[in-house]
Amino acid sequence: MKTKPVKRRAARANPPPEKLWQLRLYVAGQTPKSLTAFSNLKNICETHLSGQYSIEVIDLLERPQLSKGDQILAIPTLVRKLPEPVRKIIGDLSDTERVLVGLDLRSAQ
Repeated sequence: MKTKPVKRRAARANPPPEKLWQLRLYVAGQTPKSLTAFSNLKNICETHLSGQYSIEVIDLLERPQLSKGDQILAIPTLVRKLPEPVRKIIGDLSDTERVLVGLDLRSAQ
């Protein structure tokens, strides 16, 4: 089954642009790990950023040239574009605490 890059945005309130979290999830097809990463990311965003995020899923099987811009070396990789600074998290995002710290939604302890 072919996949296409999908832009998804929370369908709730329209926050000011400075409050919008822009996230990119790089995957390679609809593998179990890619699907798990998207599901985990969606759950984290709904819990901690409800209405304040957009997720762009980029399938590198369809658009491999896009990996260069964010220097993607492994997949799945999550890239936080906004708010700056840019941050990257590699893996299926199943360690929620690690993802929250990586996104600066929670401080490391």
